[in-house]
Amino acid sequence: MLEARNLSVRYGELSVLDDVSFKVGKKEWVMIAGPNGAGKSTIVNAVSGGAPYTGTLLFEGKDLRRLKPAEIARLIGILAQSSHVGYSFTVEEIVKLGRYAYSKSAFSALSKTDEEYIERALELTGLLEIRGQSVLTLSGGERQRAFLAQVLAQDPELLILDEPTNHLDLPYQKSTFEMIKAWIEETGRSVISVVHDLSLAKAYGTHALLMNRGRLVSSGAVKEVLTREKLESVYGMDVYDWLSSMLSQWQEG
Repeated sequence: MLEARNLSVRYGELSVLDDVSFKVGKKEWVMIAGPNGAGKSTIVNAVSGGAPYTGTLLFEGKDLRRLKPAEIARLIGILAQSSHVGYSFTVEEIVKLGRYAYSKSAFSALSKTDEEYIERALELTGLLEIRGQSVLTLSGGERQRAFLAQVLAQDPELLILDEPTNHLDLPYQKSTFEMIKAWIEETGRSVISVVHDLSLAKAYGTHALLMNRGRLVSSGAVKEVLTREKLESVYGMDVYDWLSSMLSQWQEG
């Protein structure tokens, strides 16, 4: 579905992403992991068009540079770490914006298909009961769910998540990842997630990219990438031992 060939990003003399190549197949959930400064979010920015890059990005064989913005919006949906809105849009109005890429003009009425995708997105994210509520009155978790519903209504072939639950409480983290898992199973689409929480990466990811200092250390199935040895090489500590010791604090008896 998505293929990156020799992807590099430089800002002046600083190289933040160096010659990274990987592929994302259908129904895969690819977790991008690594310490701070590893280049995780830079990959997302390059794919989404937010960072200048050298190399090639192909979507189903088509060069992303040659596609129009509206075409890319139908293929790729992006949910950032946090989404801000300064106007008192309702939840439903926010979700409706996800269908903008399919409209013939800024003033086109929504089609029956648009309405169906909007309704399904509201249902999947559990927002039907508050669809008429202003997003300015929502909690952080509810607001993030509204923007997740927006990108689900967009119906992209590939969903990109840049630490979408980083600032959310545990129930919202769990519900968000479960929603995304259900969306993959229902639609057969693919997801790329930038994650700090390696437990979430192992629990939900099918594949992973392990990054360090702008370079790709390992890629492949999660169990082949997030190994004790590879994680220790990039984090400089025994990650398995640390996470096991944290888990032991919750064991009864």
